[in-house]
Amino acid sequence: MKTTTYLSPGNTNAKTSKNSLKSFILYLTPGTTNGHNLCPKASTGCLAACLYTSGRGAFSNVQTARANKTAQFLQDKPAFIRALSYEIIKQYNKAKKNGEQIAIRLNGTSDVDFIYLLQKYAGLDIATLAPVVYFYDYTKILQKAIRYQAHPNYSVTFSRSESNQAETEQAIKLGINVAAVFSGELPATYLGAPVIDGDKSDIIMLYNKGAVLGLKAKGRAKKDASGFVIQSN
Repeated sequence: MKTTTYLSPGNTNAKTSKNSLKSFILYLTPGTTNGHNLCPKASTGCLAACLYTSGRGAFSNVQTARANKTAQFLQDKPAFIRALSYEIIKQYNKAKKNGEQIAIRLNGTSDVDFIYLLQKYAGLDIATLAPVVYFYDYTKILQKAIRYQAHPNYSVTFSRSESNQAETEQAIKLGINVAAVFSGELPATYLGAPVIDGDKSDIIMLYNKGAVLGLKAKGRAKKDASGFVIQSN
């Protein structure tokens, strides 16, 4: 079944519903769920703790919709990206007309360079949508975080796992935001960078730079033994 809408309202997600800006999010199937790996750097601990099936994601109809979107993306990437671009422009025009600013997360449960693909297949330079639309993502691909570090309206946070500690340290040295999961109370600092509560909002990265976005272990992550979750008091 062909999906006609790709962006989901942020108020359907427990975390994005806390955002101060009206938000939209694109959900695909993570890891190798659909036979293709859309999270190429996902670690064992990351996949085990993935919140893909949490909240509304636990419902079979939601999982089916996400799988359908992923199939469309894999089968005809140019057509998918053009349709996605149309949706983005539609939300941009609506927000501009209403004098609002909005936020869009294109990798809700994937790690794809949609910014590059939007330019390649739809001719859309998202920088032209500033300051109405802000884009943000989490990634485990350090070069992606570095590539877009100075972008005017695309904020990328590097995600720490049990297998990328060296890259985590490099990201912090470069002043790139890092997301890290802790078992208990958040520490004041981590690897010399200030730790802020990353659970307060999904767009907190837009207002903080050079920080560690501390996330508390949830769901299956509470039983993590891989090192994905940092042990804290």
